[in-house]
Formats: sequence, C-alpha cells, structure tokens
Amino acid sequence: MAENTRRDRIARLDLDERSLSALSADSEHERRVAIFDLLEDNVFRPRDAPPGPYAVRLSIIEQRLVFDIALLDGTPVRRLILSLRPFRRIVRDYFMICESYYDAIRSAAPAQIEAIDMGRRGIHNEGSELLEERLRGKVEMDFDTARRLFTLISALHVRG
Repeated sequence: MAENTRRDRIARLDLDERSLSALSADSEHERRVAIFDLLEDNVFRPRDAPPGPYAVRLSIIEQRLVFDIALLDGTPVRRLILSLRPFRRIVRDYFMICESYYDAIRSAAPAQIEAIDMGRRGIHNEGSELLEERLRGKVEMDFDTARRLFTLISALHVRG
C-alpha cells in the first residue's frame, strides 16, 4: 500500500493508558481495528493550525475528553477539551448494544444479529455526529474519521 502523504490527517494516535479500562476481547479488538483504520485513512485538520500530518493523544482528565494535537516532530498545535457529559448516554447505550451483539453472533439467528447490528450502527452514528458537532469550528474531519474517533472515545469513556 502506498504511504499516505496527505497533510490533513492523523498520522500517529496514542490513547492514554491511564484512561483506558479493561475491555472484553471483542471490544479490545474493535479498538485496535479503529486505530488501524483511522491511521490508514482519515481527514483531520485543526482550525488555524500549521499543516500536518498530526500526532493526537486522547485522554480523560478530570472527567473531560482531551485531544492533545501536535505535529509529528512533537511541536504542540492545540489542546481541545470537551465535557464528557453529552457523550455519557450514547456511550452507555453503545456498550450495552455491543455486548448484545457479541453475545448474538455466538448463538442467535442471522436475522437477530442483523437487527442488533443495525441498532449498534445507529447508536455509533449518533455518537459520531455528536463528536462532529462538539468539534465543529475547531477541527475539520470526515464522518469516517468521526466514527473511528468515537469508537476510541468510547473505550476511554468506560473508565472515565
């Protein structure tokens, strides 16, 4: 695969290990896939920032979601801090339906799995839209990037 040379992207992503909690094997796999997919293809451009690509560190500090954004050489670009309160219900619902989905794929009929997966995707989209809304005017990103970031924020939020 050709190296991604676009500048308006996240090229390195770190999750604060202190902000992470133990997840089920399925949730851990989903988190790893989200990171891989995000780094493979994303659109991420902080407002009024120097051209990237960017290194982003996500963490939870004092019940707030923190995006520390830097250039790849370590030069700080911006720190964005968002309240977690608007995400709480969506993240809780997302993890409940994910657990139902993981249980269903082991024993349920295909129609049941499909119905649960549709609900899971709907809640995931709702969280992604909320993230886009909360970052509007601060960061430009595409919907796929917002979806992958929501997955990672959910992993952090469980503990936070």
